[in-house]
Amino acid sequence: MGTNKKVVLAVFVMAVFIAGAMFAYKLKNRRQAETPQAAQAQNSSVQNSSNSNSAASGNGGWGDDSGWGEENGASGGAPSVHISRAKQQLINVKTTAAEIEPLHKTIRATGVVTYDETMLATVNTKVEGWIEKLYVDYTGMYVKKGQPLATIYSPELYATQQEYLNVLKWADQGKGQTGGSIGPMLSKDAASLVTAARRRLELYDIPKSEIRHIETTGKPIRDLTIYSPVSGYVVEKDAVNGMKAEPGQTLFNVAGLSRVWILADVFEDDLALIGTGQWADITLGAFPGKIFRAKIDYVYPSISGQTRTAKVRFSIPNPGLKLKPQMYSDVLINVNMGKRLVIPSSAVIDTGVRQIVYVDQGQGNFEPRAITTGVKTDTLDEVLSGLKPGEKVASQAAFLIDSESRLEGVTQ
Repeated sequence: MGTNKKVVLAVFVMAVFIAGAMFAYKLKNRRQAETPQAAQAQNSSVQNSSNSNSAASGNGGWGDDSGWGEENGASGGAPSVHISRAKQQLINVKTTAAEIEPLHKTIRATGVVTYDETMLATVNTKVEGWIEKLYVDYTGMYVKKGQPLATIYSPELYATQQEYLNVLKWADQGKGQTGGSIGPMLSKDAASLVTAARRRLELYDIPKSEIRHIETTGKPIRDLTIYSPVSGYVVEKDAVNGMKAEPGQTLFNVAGLSRVWILADVFEDDLALIGTGQWADITLGAFPGKIFRAKIDYVYPSISGQTRTAKVRFSIPNPGLKLKPQMYSDVLINVNMGKRLVIPSSAVIDTGVRQIVYVDQGQGNFEPRAITTGVKTDTLDEVLSGLKPGEKVASQAAFLIDSESRLEGVTQ
């Protein structure tokens, strides 16, 4: 029993001794690392090891000669990223100077051919009646102005004609009475009644020629003929033989096609550049190679909530009636922006928060600089602030320069 106690005590003492030795060793190393001489020696050792590895590999990696990872701001000015001439050639860096030059923008839109609303006419009747005969049997039929479209029988209109004939007869009888003052009074009243009755027939759209026919024959016309008010195509036909027509009900819609409209959808971002009088080139798939030139004659005042576009209208002559409603078209609106300070679009890196370009400071140094852009074309961006004319920016491989700049912490 005494022997076991001695063994346990010996093991405990040995464990404490080992733990103390390890603690002392770690403390010594920590103190040595905190002294300047030790830190300098350690850095020198690491640098020698790195140079040795680079030499062993034949400098085939990104070494000091590559230009990557050199000290930022080597030019002594604003923070910049340095890229050697050899590396610029490797990644094909190109620079372009910011210049003031004429800026032209082409706005592309999709258009649809539609009717000229000023050449649309609706045909209806102002009295209740029944259609007894149709002269237009189908939609799409071409009619001339004054051509009969249908005849309608209206008891109300028939009664109005009969009333007019009765007033005419009474007025003729009044002309033969000359005794005292009654004759002139009756004649004056009769004339007023005749004028009123005739005016009622005119308001029912009975032509003057038919009114004269009623006066000559002394008989009312049973059926009222409805005539086309314009020349064009019947684009809508609701009239059917025998149907009852109510006052104001649309029977026909007639549209002229000698001139048509093209309505184009322009996105709201481009609306500030759009105005009446601007020229556009319009092409249609039905006529390959043919360009229709037209001016904007109206910009509609509202925007579609679904497409975020506004309608822009063009009016185009249509000789031969080749342009047909609902044809699709491509519209190119050419906008002259005048002279602006511009750079290539490829030079601008849009982070979503700001626009950055890399300005060539010489000797392989590129300074990241935030700019404000304006109008954008297919190849150029307008610069509103951040650059001066003549300053050179990286117009090619700007993305690679930006990547290195972020790795080195130059650009956040």
